[in-house]
Amino acid sequence: MNTDETKIEIQNLTIAYGAYVVMRDINAKVKRGSVFVIMGNSGSGKSTLLRNMIGLQQPAGGDVLYDSRSFKMMDEEQRRIQLRKCGVLFQNGALWSSMTLAENVALPLQEYTDWSPHDVAGVVKVKLALVGLSGFEGYYPAEISGGMRTRAGLARAMALDPEILFFDEPSAGLDPITSRNLDQLILELRDSLGATVVVVTHELASIFTIADDSIFLDAETKTMRANGNPKELLKHSTDAKLRAFLTRGEFSAEHAARTSTP
Repeated sequence: MNTDETKIEIQNLTIAYGAYVVMRDINAKVKRGSVFVIMGNSGSGKSTLLRNMIGLQQPAGGDVLYDSRSFKMMDEEQRRIQLRKCGVLFQNGALWSSMTLAENVALPLQEYTDWSPHDVAGVVKVKLALVGLSGFEGYYPAEISGGMRTRAGLARAMALDPEILFFDEPSAGLDPITSRNLDQLILELRDSLGATVVVVTHELASIFTIADDSIFLDAETKTMRANGNPKELLKHSTDAKLRAFLTRGEFSAEHAARTSTP
């Protein structure tokens, strides 16, 4: 796997709601097979950037390139093909409450393949086993914990064996132990599947654990203030806002440095 190859490139991207600009002139490259973290405080536009990247919202300016191909210049069929190469884990798993875990994971397979029910069931079983939910196929989302719902959402995101996985605040609402286990699962999936992973998060423990590269968005200036490995940014950056973010609360600089040790 060539981790130096650019899988996604964000070019001069401006995101907005009507006339209100959320973030302007974002530039970054996501390497193939890496974990790329979009970090920043609440209201900085992290999730909005992710939605722009996957076509759920149109950027006010700039472009996103997948394998050097402009997403906005693709026609409808080309975009559909590109998006089939992506899996998305929304906040809290975003599972259909009226469906079992197996039915939730089966949904994209039934929608986008012509596989038989037997083949779909086999894939569903494998995907749920990958996230540690073997034996829970018949459970409904309300019958399991928040961490299990997140893992089930991850299994659904992986159903079509995507090249790219997008996670929107995967640790939101989880206890520290469950969050750490999810971080390790993300790294294991990256290594075993060779997927490129883009994660939106403000959780420092996750940032220092999983990120190969990152960008830091600042709501006040509406700009991307930093780009790089969070451990290296902590060591070398003199940006006061970035350092305040990376050392906030219980995470003193010393604590963050210990957390970042492989």
